[in-house]
Amino acid sequence: MGGDHNVFFRDAGRPIRRSSHALLEDRGDLDRDVNTTAELFEALRDEDCVVYAHVGGRPADIGRDDGGRLRTAVEVHSDWGTFEWIMTDSFAHGYRLGLVCNSDGHKGRPGASYPGASQFGALGGLTCFLADRLTRDGIMKAQRRRHHYGTTGCRMFLDVRAEFAGGATLFETDPRHGPAGSRAVREAIMGDIVETADPRLRLRVEVAAHAPILRVDVLNGAEAVDGVHGHTAADLGDRIRVTFHGAEYRGRGRQTSWKGEAAFTHARIDRFERVNAWNHDRLLEPRGDAAVAFDVLTTGNFVGFDAWLRDGRAGELAIATDHASGRVALADIGLDPVVIDAGGLERQVRIARLPEACRADRLECAFDVDLKPGADNPIWIRVTTEDGYNAWSSPIYAIRTGG
Repeated sequence: MGGDHNVFFRDAGRPIRRSSHALLEDRGDLDRDVNTTAELFEALRDEDCVVYAHVGGRPADIGRDDGGRLRTAVEVHSDWGTFEWIMTDSFAHGYRLGLVCNSDGHKGRPGASYPGASQFGALGGLTCFLADRLTRDGIMKAQRRRHHYGTTGCRMFLDVRAEFAGGATLFETDPRHGPAGSRAVREAIMGDIVETADPRLRLRVEVAAHAPILRVDVLNGAEAVDGVHGHTAADLGDRIRVTFHGAEYRGRGRQTSWKGEAAFTHARIDRFERVNAWNHDRLLEPRGDAAVAFDVLTTGNFVGFDAWLRDGRAGELAIATDHASGRVALADIGLDPVVIDAGGLERQVRIARLPEACRADRLECAFDVDLKPGADNPIWIRVTTEDGYNAWSSPIYAIRTGG
């Protein structure tokens, strides 16, 4: 009761706290079972460990129990899909957590956890820890300070720093959970909790990726407040990208099947490529030179295709799916996507125009981000690459004092 959590112990040999022995013959540690998250956190109260809120098949109900100092992060991606909603839920509860991406493929091969012919619609994720040394203590310190970021499976370099013109106070631990050591700073990195009287911060972002970068989004809590493309409107060509996003709901069985056709009325397809399509047994292919047939799966992530067109601004694109339909004039598709809402959990179809070839695989950019007074400002980054990967930074929690 309360959903699944991952527990990481500083020392080996510590007892596992199961919620059930239903599939185990050995009942020797039955007395250590915990049936609720409240019991779990109580059992771990004096342990040297950290806890992640897991999603997978049984999402953690983070509103049920706070977790205190033990819960340090939420899982925003795994083989099961993408779950940005659990990060934004944590903001609504007033938590100050980092984010991680896991494999959960049950195959013991992080970074190569492919879904294949299954109801898992995504590649397993990876987490990068910003540790001063590659030891157990170094990793535990990074976990406790939320100094980490996650990706949907790529090995992207991501550096996110906040600068405070008037200075700030950085807390060594979350002051919500008791007295916290602090020191004066002018800069913070992802995961830090800082207090400042400044009305805004300067956010510096550096991204180096394995593929061209489509977009960097800056978020304050659940709200996108700024961002930059890896290309300009002048770079756009006759390449149209159609992607399907979202899920049915939050729990097990969240998979959404998208079945239908995308048809061009005047433009013709010269070249076609699948995007982020890991289930190779699912239909996603051209029908002649003017249509694409699809029967694809999303589980909170996205999948789609690119079509390089002849006469790429002539006529319309008609999308017909079992969840939503629409018609879009190709001439109206520009730098920002056209979005067709499809209900469910953040379920939508996005249609965008891209350059013939994207080239920016490294970006350095800066943003001035206004801070809401008297409240937490969780400032975090989402990166999207041309070949369909995402990365997210753990938030910098900037608490603005005064009015």
